Amino acid sequence: MPLADTKLQAPSATQPLTGSLAQLLKRGAIAGILAGLVAGAVAFGLGESLIDDAIAIEEAAAHAGNHAHDHDELVSRFGQKIGLILATTLVGLAFGLILATVAHHATRFVAASATSLVLGIALCGWLAFEAVPFVKYPANPPAVGDPETINERTWLWLATVVLGFVAIAAALVSRVWVRHRSSIANIATPTVVFAAVVSLGYVMLPSIDEVGADFPASLLWDFRVASFVTQLTLWLTLGFMFAFLTERAQPVRK
Repeated sequence: MPLADTKLQAPSATQPLTGSLAQLLKRGAIAGILAGLVAGAVAFGLGESLIDDAIAIEEAAAHAGNHAHDHDELVSRFGQKIGLILATTLVGLAFGLILATVAHHATRFVAASATSLVLGIALCGWLAFEAVPFVKYPANPPAVGDPETINERTWLWLATVVLGFVAIAAALVSRVWVRHRSSIANIATPTVVFAAVVSLGYVMLPSIDEVGADFPASLLWDFRVASFVTQLTLWLTLGFMFAFLTERAQPVRK
């Protein structure tokens, strides 16, 4: 046998996704946990000081209005900070398992390399769970928002998540319709359809503005940027880590 036939080469990034559902779930769990830890570290570094500032404003307002708390906090700030890392890790794990499941079933309908497929699914997840809801209802720090409207705001946030998935589905369907057209049409048509569906949903959903006029605009902006960067970090790390693990698991060519 020639020497060239026995030489091992690195796995190709153009190979299709392989592996059983159990194997993909394992990759998704590992990638999700790592992504959650990284996102938690980013959230801690960027957001915790901002939350402390917002809590100080909330407590000052409560004292000024003679509404000081007459009971101890159920969870201390230290406990909340530890819980932050735990929460992002669990969220990352959940998203990793979801990504793996979707990728497993998507191989039946999408002819794409493993890397392209995984990163595409991660992009769709970020759009639906973060980007679309964030633009309509951006995150607010403590001291912003009426506690009595929390249920309404939660349902509206869930509505924007559904809107994101509907917009992605519409964009994918439009992509199938123009798949034999030019490359420009293959990109522009889904983009326009996605934007149109999201814009229509934004118009139909009610607006919420519970930020007081006396709340520092710089603090609000910094908090929202920190929240956005945290979620972006989560999905970027999840997508690239899953893709890396997938490439490493591909059969090695001789």
